[in-house]
Amino acid sequence: MDQLSATFSALADPTRRALLARLSDGEATVNELAEPFDISLQAVSRHLKVLESAGLISRGQKAQWRPRTLDATPLKKVDEWLALYRRFWEGSFDKMDTLVKELTRTKDGNKN
Repeated sequence: MDQLSATFSALADPTRRALLARLSDGEATVNELAEPFDISLQAVSRHLKVLESAGLISRGQKAQWRPRTLDATPLKKVDEWLALYRRFWEGSFDKMDTLVKELTRTKDGNKN
């Protein structure tokens, strides 16, 4: 699977997105990450494995702890891919804004 597909696949699950959001605040252990979820520690570990396989997190080692940290590098590829469509939407909004201004001028001109 290519990197972009792996990233999107990992981001498809809301629990994994929430885990990434938590890790954006700093490293955390599996127990710390599992705390707010009403799922088993094993389920959280499976989600973390998917995120790790996608390259979105890494596993460190501090004594007996293995804290996870966010690695946002794959998200840069997502941002680059989305930039193509961002230009499309921004261009569309610019065109719509121009049309609205033109229609407003025409409407105001017909009133006078």
